[in-house]
Amino acid sequence: MSCELLAPLDLAFWHLESAEHPMHLGALAHFDPLPGTRGEAILDLLAVRAAAIPRLRMRVRGVWLPVGGAAWVADEDFDVHRHVGAVRLPAGDFAAEAARAAGELMECPLERGLPPWRMYVLTGERDGEFAVLVKLHHALADGMRAVAIGAGILDQLAPPTARRRHPAPPRSRLPGPRQVAGFARDRVGELTRAVDIGASVLRAGRLGLGSDSALTARSSGTRRLATAVLDHDDVQRVRRAEGGTANDVLLAVVAGGLRRWLLERDARLPGAEPRALVPVSRRRPGAPAGSGNRLSAYLLGLPVAEPDPLARLAAVRAAMDRNKAAGPGRGAGAVALLADQLPPLAHRFGAPLAGNAARILFDVLVISVPLPRTRLSLGGCPLRALYPMAPLARGQSLAIALSTYGGRVHIGLVADGKAVPDLDRLADSFGQDLAELLGASAAR
Repeated sequence: MSCELLAPLDLAFWHLESAEHPMHLGALAHFDPLPGTRGEAILDLLAVRAAAIPRLRMRVRGVWLPVGGAAWVADEDFDVHRHVGAVRLPAGDFAAEAARAAGELMECPLERGLPPWRMYVLTGERDGEFAVLVKLHHALADGMRAVAIGAGILDQLAPPTARRRHPAPPRSRLPGPRQVAGFARDRVGELTRAVDIGASVLRAGRLGLGSDSALTARSSGTRRLATAVLDHDDVQRVRRAEGGTANDVLLAVVAGGLRRWLLERDARLPGAEPRALVPVSRRRPGAPAGSGNRLSAYLLGLPVAEPDPLARLAAVRAAMDRNKAAGPGRGAGAVALLADQLPPLAHRFGAPLAGNAARILFDVLVISVPLPRTRLSLGGCPLRALYPMAPLARGQSLAIALSTYGGRVHIGLVADGKAVPDLDRLADSFGQDLAELLGASAAR
């Protein structure tokens, strides 16, 4: 049977998963229905288009060589109807009910014996009202590959022929006899690099110094989802006035929103700056999505103790400039690079240790997910908003994901349901902080 070995980082994500810590990404997409739109028709459309995407017909199985490895193989019993389903929401505010249902659905790990993904059509009481929730295991997709999968689902991205063809699975990438000698030589250089990266990770760790804030908590296995929307033009106004990048502005808004929320809920701030892990793609611009996660990350202290919004932005900008100058091989973000240097057996047995180590490296994940600039639709229904969702690391209670589409920045917050019951208050704080930042910038 043809197969494709899981890339090292994908294998790490596969073994990091547990019942309380599912390792899937998500996205909640809201659409504007056309007259006569029916949830059943959208569900059928999703099934047809998803079944035509080769990657979504692949499952993970163990292999003999390399020891501890795993591979993508075609699911010979693939049935798309195991992966798509409909959820009827109760009466009430549709956006709020969709977020509640999405949070509950995100709690459930994907079934390991099947291709690791699920899609749900969420429908309301009003005619045609619907949203789509997508769950993709992190081993299956990073941000860029998730967009590539979306290319086969959404109208403007999917070539008509791509929806109907069923290309053959990828060819085998198992090592042949002639490759063994080359692998042995390469491992000498890789080992040296692994030691270098490992030292960087250890220097970035805070043994015994984890955050004492609401950002860390013992996992309850529950999930809560909240969403927020920012005006992208406001973000750009601040960027033009203060310098830096739009991402710097958004990270400063995250810091300010967390500050506001922490003060409201506890009337105090944590003793140490919360640390954000900010993933960055290692794919070259314009390069195909390809196979295997290609991620690194930067480590950023969020200046929540700073009361001045412009000073927070200046601190974030300076820290991100230092990160970029140092490169992706320094700090906690180097964990992703270290995964590329470890043998498969190390991922299988080291995953529990790595999962428990996350809380000593960072407190909250803040990730930006790129989206196409073109207007998108599904079955002719325009996409109105897309809220990305990131997995929670062990011992942490909050992950924040952002995407820009249609002149808006959509923020998806995933939290431990018991540790952060007031997630909606945090979601509201981001808009308040951007308004404060914009006002302070205009007043200068």
